[in-house]
Amino acid sequence: MKKSPDLLLTALAPAVWGSSYITATTFLPDADPIMVSLLRALPAGLLLLLVTRQLPSGIWWLRVALLGFLNFSLFFICLFIAAYLLPGGIAAIVGAVQPLLVIVLAAAFLGAPVRLLQYFAALLGIVGVAMLVLSPSAELDPWGLLAGLLGAGSMACGIVLTRKWQPPVSALTFTAWQLTAGGVLLIPVVLISGAPLPPATADSLAGLVWLSLVGGVITYTLWFRGIGKLGAHIAAPLSFLSPTSAVLLGWAINGEALNALQLLGMAIVLFSVMLGSGQVSALRSWLKSRQILQAQPEGRP
Repeated sequence: MKKSPDLLLTALAPAVWGSSYITATTFLPDADPIMVSLLRALPAGLLLLLVTRQLPSGIWWLRVALLGFLNFSLFFICLFIAAYLLPGGIAAIVGAVQPLLVIVLAAAFLGAPVRLLQYFAALLGIVGVAMLVLSPSAELDPWGLLAGLLGAGSMACGIVLTRKWQPPVSALTFTAWQLTAGGVLLIPVVLISGAPLPPATADSLAGLVWLSLVGGVITYTLWFRGIGKLGAHIAAPLSFLSPTSAVLLGWAINGEALNALQLLGMAIVLFSVMLGSGQVSALRSWLKSRQILQAQPEGRP
């Protein structure tokens, strides 16, 4: 269980990302989502660049541009298209395919060990998310479904490449590079779409500060750090915590009801995260060692 502190720190990122929906609907209800994506990424990246005062060099310019595109620009655009065209539950389920894609890509391109248990945990997590968010009346939109799958694939590729390309800089600097690149690449999309700035109110400012500083600077630094320390195939299942956090916040803040099926889905998601990150076997080994130690007679080492 030596990796538990790193897992907990990395898990904070998707747990906080689960607050994005309630933040946007509460503080930025009339804001254009593409503009919000730009304002979430670019100011956070520039702020971090001012703190770290270090720019990429050589091949890292190209690598950072690709990572910023995959992890932020393309992912954010697909995320919001899917959110507009699909019911929230379907969009969350499609996005939940991402950990499964990461496991496949990590095995193919990083040489990560292929363990059937991880595939089972990823499929179990998808089932748990479906129980959490799926509505019986949900309808599929083919373009929304395609956007959701493309977004999941984009983020999955970004996670794997983030693990493959580990630069000789801190996680904070690496995050600064990616956030800035992703934000810059969103500028043409904003200009072409004519997305307006959100209204200048205290609520919209508070929402942007939360999304940019907490949901951007802090969480992505923890996320990229975790990918580097744990590996892509271990960090990816933690993303199941995002819809779980969103449902819990809806219950705690908006008074949304939680039924028995959702509670069961939540338990399944948490179990799948522990299973996929190796914590179930680690816990079993730890308990076994404790039993062995306790079973030893007194006076013997």
